Amino acid sequence: MASPAAPPKTSKKHHARLNNPFPRAVPSAAIRAGDAAPRLSFAPTSKLAAHAHDFPVGTRFRLRWDPSRGGEVSLSRVVSSGAGDESRRAVMWGSVPGVAFLAAASASTEADECRGSFSLRDGRRGAGLLVPHRQHVDKIKAFYRCDAEAELLRAAGFQPFDATRFPVLVITGLVSAKPPSSSASCSCCGLRRARSSAAARPALTARYWIILEEKTDTQVGFSVKIGDYQWTCPHADISKSSSPATATANPRPHRPSLRLRLSTRVVQRPASKKTKLMMATSREESSPLLPAMERPEEFNRMQFVDKSSRNQGVFSCGEAITKQYGVAFRALPCGLIFFRSGGNWSTTYAPSPFYMTSKMRSLYLEGYDYSIFDLTKPDRVQIQVYGNSVQGRILDGDSPTQLLTSYTESTGRPPVLPRWITSGAVVGMQGGTDTVRRVWNQLQEYDVPVSAFWLQDWVGQRKTAIGSQLWWNWEVDDAHYNGWKDLVSDLRRSGIRTMTYCNPCLVPMDQKPNTKRHLFEEAKKLGILVRDEAGEPYMMPNTAFDVAMLDFTNPDAHAWFKNILRGMVDDGVSGWMADFGEGLPLDARLHSGEHPIAAHNRYPELWARVNREFADEWRKSTTGNLSPENKEEDDDGLVFFVRSGFRESSRWAMLFWEGDQMVSWQANDGIKSSVVGLLTGGLSGFPLNHSDAGGYCTVDLPFLRYRRGEELLLRWMEVNAFTVVLRTHEGNKPASNCQFYSTNRTMAHFARCAKIYKAWEFYRDELVREAAAMGLPVARHMFLHYPEDERVQGMTWQEFLVGTEMLVVPVLDKGRSKVTAYFPAGAGAWRHVWSGEEYVVGDEEGGLEAEVEARVGYPAVFVRSGSLVGERFVSNLRHLKVL
Repeated sequence: MASPAAPPKTSKKHHARLNNPFPRAVPSAAIRAGDAAPRLSFAPTSKLAAHAHDFPVGTRFRLRWDPSRGGEVSLSRVVSSGAGDESRRAVMWGSVPGVAFLAAASASTEADECRGSFSLRDGRRGAGLLVPHRQHVDKIKAFYRCDAEAELLRAAGFQPFDATRFPVLVITGLVSAKPPSSSASCSCCGLRRARSSAAARPALTARYWIILEEKTDTQVGFSVKIGDYQWTCPHADISKSSSPATATANPRPHRPSLRLRLSTRVVQRPASKKTKLMMATSREESSPLLPAMERPEEFNRMQFVDKSSRNQGVFSCGEAITKQYGVAFRALPCGLIFFRSGGNWSTTYAPSPFYMTSKMRSLYLEGYDYSIFDLTKPDRVQIQVYGNSVQGRILDGDSPTQLLTSYTESTGRPPVLPRWITSGAVVGMQGGTDTVRRVWNQLQEYDVPVSAFWLQDWVGQRKTAIGSQLWWNWEVDDAHYNGWKDLVSDLRRSGIRTMTYCNPCLVPMDQKPNTKRHLFEEAKKLGILVRDEAGEPYMMPNTAFDVAMLDFTNPDAHAWFKNILRGMVDDGVSGWMADFGEGLPLDARLHSGEHPIAAHNRYPELWARVNREFADEWRKSTTGNLSPENKEEDDDGLVFFVRSGFRESSRWAMLFWEGDQMVSWQANDGIKSSVVGLLTGGLSGFPLNHSDAGGYCTVDLPFLRYRRGEELLLRWMEVNAFTVVLRTHEGNKPASNCQFYSTNRTMAHFARCAKIYKAWEFYRDELVREAAAMGLPVARHMFLHYPEDERVQGMTWQEFLVGTEMLVVPVLDKGRSKVTAYFPAGAGAWRHVWSGEEYVVGDEEGGLEAEVEARVGYPAVFVRSGSLVGERFVSNLRHLKVL
């Protein structure tokens, strides 16, 4: 029952997508016509029906089965009291009483694709649609090492290893699905069914196996396998029941019936913005009684359920507005790109199939299948996977920091950044050699602490419909940057690094006159580009021109691109933006042969890995002769930053940035969204993150104008002075935006923010090391350290912590000069940096709210009273003449 290997057939679409600053509705994640929760059942004569049972999972965890209220399961960690007694911790995972915690279904799939971004959903009601009907539990059994060859374990596909922590628990039974309409003809006998005779509908039934295994001291792995299914028609023998209980005793289908093993392929309607992917079938056995349009499909949807409650907040799921509280839940997809310019529910650059709750419940999915975390129901979290299997981990922890540390221990953490990248501001600008030297002189006049110049237009510029864009051919444009090597060397002698830009896409260079290497033609000749259906390089629309993507499932593409990076670094470059990576087309053909829907989520990890491997190889080659002590202090490493990501991207990426926000004050895609992405990304395993100071996406049309004003730029620089990297960006239309060098006021404010950023460099270095060691973010949602405070649970962008010792309440609304700061209960005393006023919160009383002045240049920043970090920060501000 593997996922289909054949890629979907698709047609290239050239429809435009404008920057859309307005929010869009979130569709339901429920399988169409199957919104009602499937029932849970168990044989009334089995021991499961008699009384509650506890089953061991490894040595630290227990699963409890309780038959009351329709049956439910719950997983907990068990701790010893020291006197031989055991006590149970809070439930880590559990089911809703009487409701299936595992469901399966079959449905056709519709896809909306735009430039490599896509969302999937269930198709219209019709042939082949089967909605969840029931889960039946037959047996729950713990297996020890001596049982490793037991038949039930083999059937479940379990493979023991030396490190396996026995006992391993298996839950088995049947899942079934039925057509949604009771008025359609029966698929096997063609008889017309009565509208009220729901029980008489034919059903697709299959055995399932759920394996629970202790993986680490804080994680329980779960995996679900579905066996061969049976299409059962009750009309054949009206005296026999089609209930799961009966099917358990006699799993063979009633005759006449049809047992099918289905393979799948995906077919797309050509030239349509809404692509319908229909699951076609092939049969081992054929029957003239089976109408061609009503053939049963195999299960291609899995749904796993975790019990929730109305007062439980849910966090994480990647860089998006993923904090949902109470009954105002929304369905959030974790399997595509979302949160970009024109962002909506389906667009983020860095999703993560992981969540934690205010009740300290947390799990994540393994694998790369498209998945949806549906939070629309107040009593449960429904995780729907577009596939026929589910794997993941359930996490144990007493606090959000413990859960996040456990999660990142498995998925990966970033390395310690070279200190040069966090020693001053990263100046993002364009314009060529003379422009850079002119602005450099201005920065020296204002005594701005600068760590690097980020020159994304090093490859040359061209004008397009959306603004000033780059030539995607990764070599220096000698005409645009005359004397490139001299510029890089002069900056380096002054302690300033040079950073550039690249991405995994290439374009034909026929229209550029001074091209030295035609990288697109080289890659095409080597066969290392993503291919289309005809086997040619897939030319996909991206922004204002068509591009081809490197196929990093091909090892030859890795070696070739590392050579490109080597040429860049040999010229003295110390870092680069590794842009894009999230846009693998739905119908791509890959060297590995894998399905592009799953490869879509894996590609960002491959892209980060190529860059990271080169950076590590380069560092090893340049520091190989240093002693271990000097290696630790060496500050000559390379740095790259990415925007696309998935679950394990932090294992390979060094640094993230949030992509392309609008140059606006808006919540869904402006300055507020940059704070949301920063904090939710930190809760999702991306601890080193930042945004473009001032935003990126500018719209300058006659009837729709979003241009960066001075106030927005000043406030955005204040926010980013408290993130891991302070980096400016001119935006896609530099001439339409206010820039840090536009006026004396903007330049002076940039200098002030850079000095504020410089003043906590010592603490930033400590937090970067903590991120590498524990996965904790530099900028933190208050929930990480005050999870029980309901006011904190409801926060999105209002305020955030820097580590544990600094609190920032940014101004994110135009024309405001005051903010409302909230100090949680038990937080102790906080001191306002600029006035020295203290705000004291006791352990017993509730949190404290205060209105605080926050004029431009004086953001509302607080340090913990008595903290050495706070004292040193304030001292550095005085030394830098900011305070």
